[in-house]
Amino acid sequence: MYSPKYTISNMILKNIGAIEASKEVIENAPLVPSFEKQFQSDAIVRTVYHGTHIEGNDLTMIQTKKILEGGDVYGRPRDIQEVINYRNVMQLLDELSVKRGEYEPEMLLEIHKATVFKIIAEEKIGVLRTTQVVVKDEVSGNIIFSPPSFVEVPFLIKDFFSWLNSDSSKDIHPILKAGIAHYILVAIHPFVEGNGRAARAFTTLVLIKEGYDIKRLFSLEEHFDDDPSAYYEAFSKVDKQSKNIAQRDLTAWLEYFTEVVGVELNKIKGKVRKLSLDTRLKTKFGEQISLTERQIRLVEYVSDQGGATVPNLRSVVPMVSDDTILRDLMDMIEKGVIRKEGRTKASRYVMLGR
Repeated sequence: MYSPKYTISNMILKNIGAIEASKEVIENAPLVPSFEKQFQSDAIVRTVYHGTHIEGNDLTMIQTKKILEGGDVYGRPRDIQEVINYRNVMQLLDELSVKRGEYEPEMLLEIHKATVFKIIAEEKIGVLRTTQVVVKDEVSGNIIFSPPSFVEVPFLIKDFFSWLNSDSSKDIHPILKAGIAHYILVAIHPFVEGNGRAARAFTTLVLIKEGYDIKRLFSLEEHFDDDPSAYYEAFSKVDKQSKNIAQRDLTAWLEYFTEVVGVELNKIKGKVRKLSLDTRLKTKFGEQISLTERQIRLVEYVSDQGGATVPNLRSVVPMVSDDTILRDLMDMIEKGVIRKEGRTKASRYVMLGR
């Protein structure tokens, strides 16, 4: 049975720590349902657009959004179909994620069917490849990736799913498990076409099933597409180690993958915290309270921690003096955002109403 080789490096530990911190904030933020739905819709648009764009789709973000909303756009029929398909893949993940039991190869085949519907020959849809394929550089024509022989594919897939369902994989952090799944499926390249999209979608499925759906507010595809050379270089660092997939050390790939997840969730965390804070203030006072960027950082800390002293707040805005912090606090007290507890230098500041 396949057993992934990797080392939990300091970088991976740091990235996982950042991911967990962001996850905690995002999942516990008091977002009103309409804003959460808006964030989820935005994530789907970004996922579909970037997930197809990285594969050569020429449609713009605006065109992609219009298609997802049921509108008509002018573009290559294949590009339009790819967008429709990837939207359907996202819906399919919702269905597959609630299925009880183990991961099954059929899940991957279903994802592939939805990914390449009406794009490739029907007899090749949702079917493991029976021919040899290579990936070439579009400019030079040089072979940059040669996946395993088609003869090996069924056995490699069976081995992969045996590991994914094994007791040993249950002890692996879900982010690492998803990263391993992503790499292995790309390395096996089980289909004639649509491997990248199917692998990334299956990676999302693993995250959801392992409890890391994080309100479905994220889009890893955006980061892969924003810097595709870094994405492919991360694969290459591992690919060139050995022709035997089982012998490759995945550390370099997992460092890259965890960093991408960390960056995306940190971005979402920032949006969620700002929006949830704005919502709380507007709900409380009936109008938007005008705060400076520094005051927002201070009040976010006070809100998250349940209260804070001036020494606590120094770490939030280390480049300013205590007098400046106190002026910001006094201004927010006057605006009715926070209140002061105690009269000494150790006074504590808490959100009004607590």
